[in-house]
Amino acid sequence: MSMEQIIEMVQGFDGALVVTPGPGDGLPELAWGDAFFYYAPDGRMPQHVQPYATIVTKNYPDDTASDLDPDGRWRINIHVDPATFRDLTGEVARGLTRPRSYETPDAVMPHPVYGPLGWIAVVNPGDSTIDTVTHLLRAAHAAARARYDRRQATN
Repeated sequence: MSMEQIIEMVQGFDGALVVTPGPGDGLPELAWGDAFFYYAPDGRMPQHVQPYATIVTKNYPDDTASDLDPDGRWRINIHVDPATFRDLTGEVARGLTRPRSYETPDAVMPHPVYGPLGWIAVVNPGDSTIDTVTHLLRAAHAAARARYDRRQATN
């Protein structure tokens, strides 16, 4: 599945907002070309809320282990619950010790920087991981919606 197909799929989720920064939108140039997924039924980018998933298309200054600078390489990052993280990685998020080849395509692994915070990552999802990525995106969207609903109930 391509990056564009994933973006299109998420845009079809109820209340989803996909932010794709680019020239003239006031967002940092470093983020241009990437995608950020939120639950935002009003269609406005939430303030003080992290996205539940992202797609990055290049190395960031503190995030180079996936080697995303060569053409055609990109990575999807998804926040997951602790049990899912353990099931996918064999470790708890805050206790990561196993060495990994973060540049390996089509493999589910902890995010090279945000793994300890419960994020998983897949470089260039393909046949081995696309079903998992799709399931995780749906679950992350549902969790973001539940958090949104809890916040609304307390306001």
